[in-house]
Amino acid sequence: MKLDKTLIVDEALVLLNEVGIDALSTRLLAQRLKVQQPALYWHFKNKRALLDAMNEEMLRRGHGNRTPRPGESWKDFVRRNARSFRGALIAYRDGARVHAGTEADPEDLAHFEQLLEFLAGEGISAVPAMELLMTIGRYTVGCVMEEQAEYPSGSGRGQALDSAAQDYPLLSRALVHYRAGGHEALFESGLALLVAGAEARVKGER
Repeated sequence: MKLDKTLIVDEALVLLNEVGIDALSTRLLAQRLKVQQPALYWHFKNKRALLDAMNEEMLRRGHGNRTPRPGESWKDFVRRNARSFRGALIAYRDGARVHAGTEADPEDLAHFEQLLEFLAGEGISAVPAMELLMTIGRYTVGCVMEEQAEYPSGSGRGQALDSAAQDYPLLSRALVHYRAGGHEALFESGLALLVAGAEARVKGER
């Protein structure tokens, strides 16, 4: 079996789903691949470099809605793009933590230039357009990170908080709504707020 970057990243993503990012190590990965640990350093100089490659592969596999469709408005595009990004991260255990701290691949710069050109055509100049994309991107990572965080689960989780909140009618009503909607609904409501804020800013600058 020839060891190459593709094989290493494929196995690293499988291992990630099994053990999580904290337990993922080049030593454990080398054991899975039946090679000596230094063999991995020929392809990836450290764990960060491996995580960067894993992130690129996660996005390649799952983030399909990266470009605007013909005639699509900027609002529809950024919503669709954010949902696609969220889906790519949530498809893997600790996917948001793998992505956090990465930078765009230099080979992707032409893609981001095209996005800025698209947004410019929609009346959003380069700086606020970049702010919009980065803000929604970081919001998405944060939401997924919260969703993927490990915490005690079970039928009794949240009962003490919900019981205490009954003394606060407004908070109690809001909490019931939050519990019923779940992570996806909360993501969508926050995304709607971000898009509405960006829309108001665009209108105010015209």
